[in-house]
Amino acid sequence: MIEFRNVSKVYPNGTKGLNNINLTINKGEFVVIVGLSGAGKSTLLRSINKLHDISSGEILIEDKSITSAKGSELYKIRRDIGMIFQNFNLVKRSSVLRNVLSGRVGYHSTFKMLLGLFPQEDKELALKALDRVNILEKAYSRADELSGGQQQRVSIARALAQEAKIILADEPVASLDPLTTKQVMDDLKRINEELNITTIVNLHFIDLARQYATRIIGLRAGEVVFDGPVCEATDERFSEIYGRPIHEDELLGVAK
Repeated sequence: MIEFRNVSKVYPNGTKGLNNINLTINKGEFVVIVGLSGAGKSTLLRSINKLHDISSGEILIEDKSITSAKGSELYKIRRDIGMIFQNFNLVKRSSVLRNVLSGRVGYHSTFKMLLGLFPQEDKELALKALDRVNILEKAYSRADELSGGQQQRVSIARALAQEAKIILADEPVASLDPLTTKQVMDDLKRINEELNITTIVNLHFIDLARQYATRIIGLRAGEVVFDGPVCEATDERFSEIYGRPIHEDELLGVAK
């Protein structure tokens, strides 16, 4: 479903974000990417939907090159890719429902969306998405009235309303407490299993990676140093990924 072919990213200051990445991610996988800060996790994730341009190589989404895509072609490819951010990226003064409906913008004209002219089918789809993440009762609340965990579940519902085939989650639980972290990760895993949506998550905590992933990819200095099933992700392997012994807070998944 997603293929990286010799992908590299060099920043203007000469720093290598990614170095000759070759990966294939299959439909329905739940992939967790781990590594130290600065290892290239966010760069890799955000290159999939072209939020970050790559310097060389090519990325294919369902055999279509997003690397060379422009205009309406890029728009259509991105429509199939939902993005979940660490800071939620909600319009805080808008209602929860309106935030979820923003996942439908790729299906309608800009003019209609600016006026908020969503068809009834879209509203039903948005409410169903909120129900799937157990937050339907907050549909008409303002987003800034919700807790951090509730806001992150709204962002998941937005990706569901978008009818995304791929969900990218960039450190989605970094700012959440342990209980809320479990709720959000449970939602992502359940959606992955029930709807067969390919899910790729950047995580800091090793135990979370082991608990939820079907496959773990380890990055160090922009290079893939581990790629395998969870059963092979031993403490020794993680020490190799991190280039040092792993720390307790990285292992236990305790929110900082």
